[in-house]
Amino acid sequence: MTDDTTLGGYQAVHRRPPAFGGADGQAYSVSAFADDAPDAAGRYGAALLFVRWGEVVGERPVGHVETDYLAFGRTPQEALAPVLALTLQEVKQHLDRCVTGIGEREAGLGA
Repeated sequence: MTDDTTLGGYQAVHRRPPAFGGADGQAYSVSAFADDAPDAAGRYGAALLFVRWGEVVGERPVGHVETDYLAFGRTPQEALAPVLALTLQEVKQHLDRCVTGIGEREAGLGA
């Protein structure tokens, strides 16, 4: 049985991204992503992207925040593996740091 307390496990079991309430009171869903091309050192970076949803049900996304790179690998799959292994509690902590601006890059904080 797949453990749905991790990001990757939750997505596999429920076939959708998990959703969270952020520290700012807004609703977010999350996805992990990896670079399409390696950096100068030949590494792919992986991070979390949180999509912020409007207050009206069915409304389109109204913004996003993203983490800095959380892992690197020789392939996109290798970089994604530790990010997908994060517990949902750890993912929520990353979201809250992003929306409060603590410990995360400001790029992408309110697109």
